[in-house]
Amino acid sequence: MSRFLSQAHCELTPYTPGEQPKDALYIKLNTNESPYPPSQRAIDCAAEAARHLELYPDPTCSELAARLAGELEVEAQSVILGNGSDEILQYAFLAFCDGTHGAVFPNITYGFYKVFAQLYHIPYTEIPLNGDFTVDLECYNGCNRTIFIANPNAPTGIALEPSQIEQILRSNPDNVVVVDEAYVDFGANSCVPLTAEYDNLLVVQTFSKSRSMAGARLGMAIGNKELISDLNTVRYSLNPYNINRMTMAAGLGTLADSDYTRNNCREVIKAREYTAQGLSALGFTYPKSKANFIFARHPKVGGENIYTQLKQRGILVRHFSTPDLTDYNRITIGTMEQMHTLLDALKDILEDM
Repeated sequence: MSRFLSQAHCELTPYTPGEQPKDALYIKLNTNESPYPPSQRAIDCAAEAARHLELYPDPTCSELAARLAGELEVEAQSVILGNGSDEILQYAFLAFCDGTHGAVFPNITYGFYKVFAQLYHIPYTEIPLNGDFTVDLECYNGCNRTIFIANPNAPTGIALEPSQIEQILRSNPDNVVVVDEAYVDFGANSCVPLTAEYDNLLVVQTFSKSRSMAGARLGMAIGNKELISDLNTVRYSLNPYNINRMTMAAGLGTLADSDYTRNNCREVIKAREYTAQGLSALGFTYPKSKANFIFARHPKVGGENIYTQLKQRGILVRHFSTPDLTDYNRITIGTMEQMHTLLDALKDILEDM
């Protein structure tokens, strides 16, 4: 670090993104991207928008917000768009947390929650998951803090039901509960309908996973219009033109081709179940996943060893070095062909042990 870095940030540990290597052509099963390209309608709409890049984009994202609201059956004022869901999560930390209103989230979850809390000097509490990686709901009852819950959780893939989220909402009526649904389209049940009943619920989603737009950076949140107004106050104070014209247009094209998205999700779910069966046959264990990944360990071979040997074979998975997770690898679900290749490679690795 330079001698000019603020002392307030000297101890900050930044978020570590998944590998994006350029040294070889890998089967990328490490960053939970979709194995399928964007909808052709999204591509065509983005190309048309590129003809007008001399103009600023609409800061209100009015057309996209209205289209999205119609699909989700909420009011347009109940939707906000962000430069990826990470930006909206950042807004939520700024809007609903401070030195006296701390944050709480599981100790094993999306790593950016801890980073945002540290970056903005927000006191936070990490609540341990149960031994089976499930969320201990009782620990969130009346916790008097802003709550962040990834559902399905990452990296475990375990999902709570909306009725379980309701338990948290009811016991924390004076605190915002942020439900991060980045992976909800792969088999979990969304809490979006609950936003009509609970004014303290904010649901965050993304176009990155199920809609094949990770490279475009488009996220959204749904909640009570007063919550959305709070987030917009932060957004207009930081980056009012946060969604570029091409991304906005691609989002509209994607929403106009929802059958394509649903079909891709079905294919990912099918490949996930096939992979889960194959992993079980090889002796791996894993939590039941409702996401586009599986969090797996083998009782006889360490997680880092498996990660390294797969990489040598041209397959990337995500390994976490923290003590609670080091035995595991998070495996993104790709195409059926890619998952065939993965299972064949794992079989070879285990046979060589």
